Amino acid sequence: MARKIVNRKALRQEVEAAEAAGTPKKKAAKRKTAKRKKKAKDPADMRIKAFWGVFSQSMKRVAIFEYHQKPEAQKKAEAMSASGKSPHFVKKVKEVIEE
Repeated sequence: MARKIVNRKALRQEVEAAEAAGTPKKKAAKRKTAKRKKKAKDPADMRIKAFWGVFSQSMKRVAIFEYHQKPEAQKKAEAMSASGKSPHFVKKVKEVIEE
């Protein structure tokens, strides 16, 4: 890319001559400030409930139990690990309750 050579002295002389001749300067237009967008708030009615999930080694949920049934979930995981090829484990799961 070739750069255009700008002679600043010549440009300044042109501007001064235009001012002396009485031609009005162009004023830069003011920029309008953009209005900020409001973020949508999450609904406050969203309720979450905790469960115990029995998962396979590939993170597939095999079974789900209520939160107070953790011993049953652990028994299910042990039984599935003993009978199957891959180990199973218990993990806490939180799900949204829709009314």
